Amino acid sequence: MTKPLYKYLKPEDIRKLSSYEFAPKHIVEGWLSGRHRSRSRGLSTEFRDYRQYVSGDDPKMIDWKVFARSDRYFIRTFEQETNTACYIFLDSSASMGFGRKITKLDYASFYTAALCYLVTKSSNLVSLQIFDDKIRKFFPPGSTGKHLQSLMSALEKNYSGNRTNLSEALSKAFPLLRRRGSLIVVSDFLDDPVAIFSALGKYLHKGCKIYLFHIIAPEEINLEPEGLTRFVDMENLGRVTVHAETIKALYNKEISAHIGKIREMSMRRGVDYTVARTDSHYFELFERLVK
Repeated sequence: MTKPLYKYLKPEDIRKLSSYEFAPKHIVEGWLSGRHRSRSRGLSTEFRDYRQYVSGDDPKMIDWKVFARSDRYFIRTFEQETNTACYIFLDSSASMGFGRKITKLDYASFYTAALCYLVTKSSNLVSLQIFDDKIRKFFPPGSTGKHLQSLMSALEKNYSGNRTNLSEALSKAFPLLRRRGSLIVVSDFLDDPVAIFSALGKYLHKGCKIYLFHIIAPEEINLEPEGLTRFVDMENLGRVTVHAETIKALYNKEISAHIGKIREMSMRRGVDYTVARTDSHYFELFERLVK
């Protein structure tokens, strides 16, 4: 039997991905869509329309003939075919190491690897950021086979590290994004939802389309232990010993409220939010991104 080339990108996954393709739901710059039309100025462009000049536009784009007729400043807008950028943020904090049959980090890595392959397959640009309480690795957008190989190597060497600080990682990564695109966050979102969406605000203002994939182990949704049980915090190693039955109802209420808060804030801001259980196949997540 041939040994897989990459740990998180299996030959059977590559075969399945041959039937997937990115397609736009809305033709706007920044949506993960394969090739699309964007308003820009440059070579191999077609005239699109006029729009009124606003502060910050390049004065060279002003159509002075229109100004002579109307005494108002207008610029010409153009269309050219471009490649979209996909920015993937992979949470690699200590809590992502949790899971019985498969850890959350392994599940997220399989999905991330397949996604990186699919984006480069469509000749689009993919960027990967690995983080915990800080940015550990950042790969600028690329689409070559060598770039994909670097991403696969980084995923194989990756590990669950320090405490979660998603909001901080998002804030620090923002200056690294040179162009608009699709932002895909793969995390267990064990952070304050208000802080997360405060950090995401800059990306929304920039015009990014945002997808959040909330990775959850089934054991986190429904507590299984019974009787006297010791629980250990994977990020600060704190320990507490309690009768599991006495906290199940409160725990279920808190986890449901946390998920509900993220979902509600996502809906209000036009962010796509998906809960992904590790006992489901990660290929199901592509339905959010592809047609």
